[in-house]
Amino acid sequence: MELQEEKTIVEILKELLDARQYTMLRQTISEMNTVDIAAAMGEMEDEDSLKMFRILPKDMAADVFADLELDDQQYIIRSLSDREASNIIDNLMADDATDLLEEMPASVVKRILASASPETRADINHLLRYPEDSAGSIMTVEYVDLREDMTVTDAIDRIRKKGVDSETINICYVVTRQKILVGTVALRYLLIMKPDEIIGDIMNTNVISINTMTDQEEAARIFQKYGFTAMPVVDNESRMVGIITIDDVVDILEEEATEDIEKMAAIVPSDKPYPKVGILETYRKRIPWLLFLMISATFTGGIIAHYEAALTAFALTAYIPMLMDTGGNAGSQASVSIIRGLSLKEIEFKDLFKIVWKEIRVAVLCGFTLAVANFLRLLIFAHGVPIATSAVVCLTLFVVVLIAKLVGCFLPMLASRFGFDPAVMASPFITTIVDALSLLVFLNIATALLA
Repeated sequence: MELQEEKTIVEILKELLDARQYTMLRQTISEMNTVDIAAAMGEMEDEDSLKMFRILPKDMAADVFADLELDDQQYIIRSLSDREASNIIDNLMADDATDLLEEMPASVVKRILASASPETRADINHLLRYPEDSAGSIMTVEYVDLREDMTVTDAIDRIRKKGVDSETINICYVVTRQKILVGTVALRYLLIMKPDEIIGDIMNTNVISINTMTDQEEAARIFQKYGFTAMPVVDNESRMVGIITIDDVVDILEEEATEDIEKMAAIVPSDKPYPKVGILETYRKRIPWLLFLMISATFTGGIIAHYEAALTAFALTAYIPMLMDTGGNAGSQASVSIIRGLSLKEIEFKDLFKIVWKEIRVAVLCGFTLAVANFLRLLIFAHGVPIATSAVVCLTLFVVVLIAKLVGCFLPMLASRFGFDPAVMASPFITTIVDALSLLVFLNIATALLA
C-alpha cells in the first residue's frame, strides 16, 4: 500500500480557507514565518490570497505584505479600503512603501497618501524625489541617531524609544544638530561601556557612507567591499538622510544579475518574475533582438552565396557548422569573462591592451589545441579527405578562434567605453559577428590554398 503524499503548506492553508475554518487557519498562520506566508499566498489565486491577508493578525500583516511580489501587493492594496490600505502603508518601512507606490497608478497613490499619517507621507515624498536606481531611492529613513554629548545611558534610552520603528539598531549613527554625520556606535559596544561615558569619546569617527545620488549598483559594490550589514546615506553637505541595509543590497544584486543575464540572452530586461509576464509582453521583449539578429545573419547567407562555387568545388560545406560553432563558443567564453569583470569593476577600459594581449595568448593555445585535435580526427576518421583540405580546415579553425577571442573581449570593452551596457555585447551578438568572420576567413583561405 502506497503512503499518501505529504501535503504542502499551500494545500493545507487552502483546505482550511475553503472549509472556512478561520480560527484554525489563523492559529496555523501565527506559527509560521512571514516569508513563508507570503510565499504561500503567492501561489494562491488572487481572491484566496486576499482572504488570507484579511485573516492575518494585525501585527503580522505589514511584514507579510512587505515580502509579497509587487503584483500581489498592488492587487491587495487596490482591494482594501482607504483606511486598511493606509494602515498597511503606515506600518511598512518607508523604502518598502516607496517601492510599492512608485509602481502604482497616480490615482491610487493619491488615495493612499491622503489617508496615511503625516509622518509616513513626509518619508515617502522624501524618498520619491530621488532618481530611480539611486541610493536615495532605496534607502530607509528609519534609523537611530545619537548626539555627541549624550551619555551611554541617554543613548540606550533613545534606542528603546526609536528602536521599535527602526530598520536596525545594531549600529547607531552620531550626528550634530545640523544632521552632519560624525560617527557611529555599535549597540554591543554601548552595552559594555560605563553608563556615564560620553558618546563623542567612544564613537568610531572613521565612517564610510554613501551619497544619495550614488547608483544602487555602485552602492552594492561598496557593501561587498566592506562587508557591512548597514551603511549611512548622506547628501552633498554630509547630512545624514537615511540608511541602506543588507536586505536592500541582496535585492539589488539579484535585480542587476537578472538584468545582465537577460541582456546577454538578447532579451529586453523585465522587472517582473517570469510567471507574472504575459505572452504579449514576453513577445515584445524578445522580438526586437531576434529581428535584428535575423537581419544581421543575412550577411552570413550573402557570404555563402558569393562563395558557392568554391564550396561546391572543394566540398567544404560540411565543415561550416563546426567552424562557426567553435568560433561562437570561443567568442562567448571571452565576452562572458570580460562582461563579468567590467560589472564587478575588476577591469576598466584602460586595461584594454593588457586584456587583448592575454586573450591573444589564450587564443593561440586554444586554437592550436583544437586545430591539432581536429587534424587528427580528420586523419583517422574522415577517410578520403585530402590532406590539403584538412590543413585548410585546421588553419581556419586556429585563425577563427583567435579572431573570436579578440572580438569577444574587444566589443564589451568598447561598449563600456562609450557608456553602453557591456552585457548587450554577449553571446547572440558576438556569435553573429563571429559567424560571418569565420566564413570569410574559411573561404578566403580555401580559395587561396586549394584553387
